[in-house]
Amino acid sequence: MSKRLPLPWLAVCGLLALICRPAAAPAQAQAPAAAPAPAAAPAPAKPAETPAAPEKKPPEEKLSTTRHAITLDGQRIAYTATAGNVVLKDDDGTPKASVFFIAYTRDAERDHPQDPGARPVTFSFNGGPGAASLWVHLGAFGPKKVARDEEGMALPPPVRMVDNEFSLLDVTDLVFIDPVSTGYSRAVPGQDAKQFHGVRQDIQWVGEFIRMWVTRNRRWASPKFIAGESYGTTRAAGLAAYLDQRFGMQLNGVVLISSVLNWQDQDFDVGNDMPYPLILPTYTATAWYHHKLAPELQADLARTLQEAEAFALDEYAPALIQGDRLTPERKQQVAVKLARYTGLGLDYVLRSNLRVEINRFTKELLRGEGKTVGRLDSRFTGSDLDAVGENPEFDPASVSLDGPYAAAINDYVRRELAYESDLVYERLAKVWPWAFDGYENQYVNVAEPLRQEMVKNPSLRVLITSGVFDLATPYFDSVYTVDHMGLPPALKGHIEITRYQSGHMIYIRRSEQRKFKSDIARFMRAAAGTVG
Repeated sequence: MSKRLPLPWLAVCGLLALICRPAAAPAQAQAPAAAPAPAAAPAPAKPAETPAAPEKKPPEEKLSTTRHAITLDGQRIAYTATAGNVVLKDDDGTPKASVFFIAYTRDAERDHPQDPGARPVTFSFNGGPGAASLWVHLGAFGPKKVARDEEGMALPPPVRMVDNEFSLLDVTDLVFIDPVSTGYSRAVPGQDAKQFHGVRQDIQWVGEFIRMWVTRNRRWASPKFIAGESYGTTRAAGLAAYLDQRFGMQLNGVVLISSVLNWQDQDFDVGNDMPYPLILPTYTATAWYHHKLAPELQADLARTLQEAEAFALDEYAPALIQGDRLTPERKQQVAVKLARYTGLGLDYVLRSNLRVEINRFTKELLRGEGKTVGRLDSRFTGSDLDAVGENPEFDPASVSLDGPYAAAINDYVRRELAYESDLVYERLAKVWPWAFDGYENQYVNVAEPLRQEMVKNPSLRVLITSGVFDLATPYFDSVYTVDHMGLPPALKGHIEITRYQSGHMIYIRRSEQRKFKSDIARFMRAAAGTVG
């Protein structure tokens, strides 16, 4: 996902069209009657006509259906996989975009009859904005996943796919969506892709896909969930409100994986001190993992994180709010504790004016060893050309999570799902500038529409899952955001936060994926009122 969402800017430019016409031929003089007629002047040459460009037709819908089976918790589950595209249209029927998806639906069996009113369906995607759904698909929920080692580190190429023993198919049908410009999804020829690239626009068109899929597959009576990761949590929260307002489609639950709802809490802009205390506990977890804390803090991670959280709220945040009013003595006291909980040197903390941004931290923590730490997952380490620079050259976690999944999705859709396309599968599309209609001169905050929808639909449940080694979407931000939503007391128990010893892609670490699957399955069964 992108590090930050910058404030929108508007630029207006005008284009002057120059229309060139051939000059008119001069009028021919009248010849005297007795005189012989002059030879006719040659007709002016007609300008060569440019051949008309062949009309580009909108893409046709193409589906590939295959049948498979998987064993989950000792139970054999037969399922149908459908890979294909849906052409989305505007209100007057004009084709606008072709959206690629992969759906898994459980087949009817004697012991498991097909009942659309009882079988839940979950719509899932990654974030970016500009990311396809391959990670949450082939890492978290789908029936197949990319093989990694027990800790979630990459294996040597070539990629290997295995059955996902923690797939959610025993609990819910699954639909993985690639928003426009990601995966194989594209704007229709002649349509500007920018109309799909924005907070509001993205929610509307993904919402339209969900409406069409539910309608065509006769699933209006099914319990419905949305599971989004990273920027996908911003989209998911917005969709919960939009689907109800626009179509009257109420959800049973929303799963927010590595959540970001209020972007003020994560944008390290000058004058915005909110991100620093909220990311501090993740700095602490990272320093703990790499053995950079004092022995008493290394002993018990859970207890150490409680200390770091208390310091962040009770001492660190108040100190930052004081700005230049903070006395030198108090600044020194806070800096000592900040260095203690981050594993950084006291001098470095003071020179940073108590404000250490993500990139500086990932470069500085292991600088003495010539290493950097990951942003998406701070357990990963990399090395730069030198240890002098201010920012890392790359995110070692992101690199590890890119190639294997890119290879996997390109092989899987053809070899197992029998879907053919010569398009590039855009795992990380270029969708900037991203539009911020309705959020001009403010930070994006979808916690408020989510609150409104929870009040309107008091049956809606929300599960937030966070990894303690995730610097991209720090776990403590989710706690802070929920604490500031202003939910009525009766609804506060409708949001649950779970925490894992993993990074942004919580599910790559096998021990944490087991707990991750168990927590989500329990949540969905309770929210849907089903047993499987």
